[in-house]
Amino acid sequence: MAETGSDTRTGSDREDAARSADRKGGPGHTVLLAVALAVPVTKVAYTVGGGAAARDVFIGMEPANWPDVLIGMVLTDPLLASVLAVVVSRVVFALFAARGAVPVGGGVLRALQRAALTVVNPVAMGVVDACFFGPWWGLGTGLAAYALRKGVVVEYRTGRRRSHGHRAGPRATAGSHGDGVYRPSRGLRRAAALEQWAALGLTTLALPVLAFVAALDGQAWTSIVRCQVTDGTRTESNRLIELGRKGNGVVGWNLDTEEISNGAGCTGEESLHVREPWWRD
Repeated sequence: MAETGSDTRTGSDREDAARSADRKGGPGHTVLLAVALAVPVTKVAYTVGGGAAARDVFIGMEPANWPDVLIGMVLTDPLLASVLAVVVSRVVFALFAARGAVPVGGGVLRALQRAALTVVNPVAMGVVDACFFGPWWGLGTGLAAYALRKGVVVEYRTGRRRSHGHRAGPRATAGSHGDGVYRPSRGLRRAAALEQWAALGLTTLALPVLAFVAALDGQAWTSIVRCQVTDGTRTESNRLIELGRKGNGVVGWNLDTEEISNGAGCTGEESLHVREPWWRD
């Protein structure tokens, strides 16, 4: 009997720890924060050569424009954008659910509320993805985001998660009858476990790998323009990575002279290629 009681307390402690982690953000938030901080710096450093060049680029961009690096990476890589959208959708839903924003329990009204909260964000993610990369990317992103958000709901139904303020009672075995207590089927429990593993793989493995691959692919995160750059009495046509606009000109990283330059009469170039990818360099 003592051994059984110990096991029960251990399982309850695990549930409390999982709920606390979800309310504080969980591992998904940690990975997203790390990616948001490390990947843009890596992108700039590798693209322009690192060191003093990277510092000059960030200074030239000004702090308000630093998020443009991450935004530019996402808008030029459909796979990275889709995985990021799915992960963000699931992490945000799990956070709000852990804080009690998602209704639990039976009843038609609660079921409709859960359905609406589960569907609305994946639809929005799919629409955004479709606008930038086409309908198939949008459809895939929306379905994947919905599957993982639905998986969070299944986790609550199976007891893997519990709503804020709900105390866990004694565990019941599937297949018991007669006491009116809902007991999830074995298939539902397996679906919840599969969703957890899929979410973990996307968040801690796929997203960081895709982000760093995009950071080291040797392409600029924003437009490359060819401008007339004046240095003293000499004017040359140089390629610039656009960092900002000043009046009728462009402030950018000069790929020919490796310094911040002001360009005028700029025309855009189709290719974003700056250097060879890291794996070929």
